[in-house]
This record gives sequence, structure tokens and C-alpha cells, in this order.
Amino acid sequence: MYIDQINNKKFNFILYLPIPLVFLGLIVVNFFATEDMNVEEMMQMMINQLGTNLTFAIMVGQLAVCCVILLFWVKFIHGQSIRSLTTSRKKIDWKRIFFSFTIWGIFVIVSTLILYFLSPESFVINFDPVKFFPFLIIAILLIPLQTSFEEYFFRGYLMQGIGVVTKSRLIPLIITSVTFGLMHIANPEVGKLGVSTMMIFYIGSGFFMGIMTLMDEGLELALGFHAANNLIGALLVTADWTAFQTHSILKDVSEPSAGFDVLFPVLVIFPILLFIFGRKYKWTNWKEKLTGKVYEYSPEIENINTIGNDNE
Repeated sequence: MYIDQINNKKFNFILYLPIPLVFLGLIVVNFFATEDMNVEEMMQMMINQLGTNLTFAIMVGQLAVCCVILLFWVKFIHGQSIRSLTTSRKKIDWKRIFFSFTIWGIFVIVSTLILYFLSPESFVINFDPVKFFPFLIIAILLIPLQTSFEEYFFRGYLMQGIGVVTKSRLIPLIITSVTFGLMHIANPEVGKLGVSTMMIFYIGSGFFMGIMTLMDEGLELALGFHAANNLIGALLVTADWTAFQTHSILKDVSEPSAGFDVLFPVLVIFPILLFIFGRKYKWTNWKEKLTGKVYEYSPEIENINTIGNDNE
């Protein structure tokens, strides 16, 4: 099973600590360093000096580099395979990644079009081929690495490590979901739309991806979903008050406000997606997989887990 497979004599708690301590420490430092700053103005200054694409590449590139460092640490310091950090299956299921990417990508595109046609005065056409296509290349190269780092760190490295230490599935689900939400607390949209509303959205998204990971015994669905959310979103819409300032197709010029539309995905769409994924991949035993104990790894666990786990 996904967490159980690393619960063996090779797991070294001392080697496990540096990555989460350094990264979570940087999040805390960044929060207090920007607490009295106008993040929107600071980002605009960077864009004026460096340009939109370079500013975007610097911001997203930091987490892309973190992804490479994390995978290196897991592979060469822990001696753990990237496959075992990704999934409990015998190999990474790319069909799952692309299926999740496609499902959420379609939703993002359709919902954006609906918003545009319902309220065209809230948007302006921002498309400029000369600026868009270089940005497209940067986004395709960096955003999947950025989102993969967040998934490998929160739903992978932290989920597995905390699960082994606490012998629980529920505790890492709660901790990783809450810390995932708190990581975004310094984003400019949080200040614009309200801390409470946006934390419900971000923490709710963390729980959604954490539940997917535990139920599906792997990161594939979460990797695809997160990549689609950030990549398609960045290509479609930008605004002066969001974390991603991009040469997107549309620009949101409406006054930022947080209503039910912000919470709608968490309260309605995410449960529907869990139902769809659960039916497609035949998820069973929800209580045990989400709240049960983590056992010491054995070949018997792998044999039981792989039966029926490679469907579709």
C-alpha cells in the first residue's frame, strides 16, 4: 500500500527531517517577511524590471528546482525509488495522470468560458501571439515541475513520512492538507479575497488531493489534477491580484470578491470527482484507507494491493 511500502528497516527518520524542516521553515520566513509588504505592488515592480515571462519563470522555477532536489534526495540519500514515492503500483500509471489532467482541464476551460459569456465586461482579451507563445513554452516546461513538487512533497514525502512515524493514515491526511493550505497564505489573492475563504479553498483542495492519493494508493491522479489546474488556469486567465501574472488569453479586470463561486469546487465539484474516480478505479474500503493504521511493509501487502489495482 502507498504509505506502508516505505515502512521498513530502510526508513531513516533523521534523513527524512531536513527536507520538511528547510521547506516549511522557508514558508514561515516568507510569510513574516511579506506580512507588512504589499505583495501585489512588489510583484508589479518585478514585472516592470524583469518582464512578465522572466518574473513568472523565477517564481515558478524555484519550486521546479525544489522538485529536482527532492527527487534527488529521495533517490540517492534515502535509496528510495521514485516509483515508490509516486505509487504503490508496480509502475507509474501515466494513464491515470492524463485522465485526471483531461477531466480537470476540460472543467477549467468550460467554467472559464461560462464565466466569460455570463459576464464579458469582467474580462478583456489579453492574447498577444508574440508574448503568449514564449510564455506557453515556459509554462509547459516549468508548471508541471512546480505542481509535481507540491504533490511529491505534501502528498508524497510528508504523507509517507508522517504516516510511518504516527502509524496512521488520518494524521498525515490532516497535517498535509492544512500545511498545503497554509503554504498559500502569502499569495496576493488571499489578501484580496479574504483569508478565511481562501484557506477553506486551499485546505479543502489539499484534503481532496490527499483523499485521492490514499484511496488510489498513489499520486497519479493528484499529479494530473494539480498540473491541469495550474497550467490551464495560467494559460487562460490572469489578473493583477493573483499569484500568477501571465501573458494569458484573458485578463480578469473585475473587482475581486469571494463568494460561493470560490467554495463551489470544494463543496460540490471535488466530491463529484471523487465519486467519478472511485467508480472508475473501483475504490473500496474507504474508512480503512483514510483512517486506518499503517503497517510494516511486507511482500504480502504488495501482492494484495496490486490485485485489481492496475485497472484501466
